[in-house]
Amino acid sequence: MSGLWRPVSGVVLTAGLLTTACGGGGGGSASPAAPGTGPRVSVENCDGEKATFDSPPGKIVTSNASALEMLLRLGAGPKVIGTGFPPGEGTLPPELAGQASDVPVLGRTVIPKEKLLGSGADVYLQTFRPANGTSTGPRPEEFDAAGIKVVELLSTACAAGGHPGPQEDLSAVMGDIERLGTLTGTSDRADEIVARMREKVDAVGERVAAVPEAERPTYFVFDFDAGTKQPGAVCGGQVANAVITLAGARNVFRDCDGTFEQTGWEDVVAKNPDWIQLTVRNRGSAEADDRAFDEAERFLTSFPATRGLTAVKQERLLRIRSERMTTPSVANAETVEQIARTLYPDKFQDVR
Repeated sequence: MSGLWRPVSGVVLTAGLLTTACGGGGGGSASPAAPGTGPRVSVENCDGEKATFDSPPGKIVTSNASALEMLLRLGAGPKVIGTGFPPGEGTLPPELAGQASDVPVLGRTVIPKEKLLGSGADVYLQTFRPANGTSTGPRPEEFDAAGIKVVELLSTACAAGGHPGPQEDLSAVMGDIERLGTLTGTSDRADEIVARMREKVDAVGERVAAVPEAERPTYFVFDFDAGTKQPGAVCGGQVANAVITLAGARNVFRDCDGTFEQTGWEDVVAKNPDWIQLTVRNRGSAEADDRAFDEAERFLTSFPATRGLTAVKQERLLRIRSERMTTPSVANAETVEQIARTLYPDKFQDVR
């Protein structure tokens, strides 16, 4: 795979909105515009089709916790009237967890079609685009009939749709935050969030910049929850590939298409990564997470195909929850720093 996918923000603004977004924000307590007020907004999705609103919409349903977290960080929580795949206990920072608990759960996993269409939402924020037309969710004409417009997160929906080239930076994630800021009338807050993410990522980039590409350590993400019989590969189109790349490492499966792909242990052994990241999904507490990480490590150290790997023998194993790597969020930038500090401790000796 070649080339770098850098989706544009996909937002068309009126002159009034440009003035609002670029004006001095100062504090960071930007309030979402009230429904029925504000300028016309047009947001472009993966296929180039635009979702257009006469003013910032007032009722939003999110498809999962990732989209919900972005809106909560933007201060747009009051606009969210329902979600699917709600955040598990301990997934969100304390200052957001209380707000998230107030959001009605329309589906513990995918929101049932009838609930989504009957939600009264102006917008359905879709994180992942259904693959190969296999969705059992509403059809476009059904969304239209219900008065619901679909807005996609470009960092995940477009990648899953097979866009060429790996994600090698967080521009798509940052672009999503900016688009949602525009959509909800919280552009000042979005700008602040993106600026902090960029500052953190740029600081890491300066410290690892001198390391030649060929000398950067190879890296494999072992998704323990995906199963051990046939391991999954994090491909170049996944957000995690950008996190790994920015941290100064080389994802051993960055050349596979799309976002995830099933592979075999023989492929992992052949690549013999320098580092292996143990990845588990949130278990609800730090203690439960640690038990899951311990179980994942025991598998690698006892399984005949993996116990001889360089990373396993040299105990080069990182423990990072899946939510911080494979879904778009502010945590992506924090994880870049976490990985870089582990791989290049000598370059961060002056940083606590």
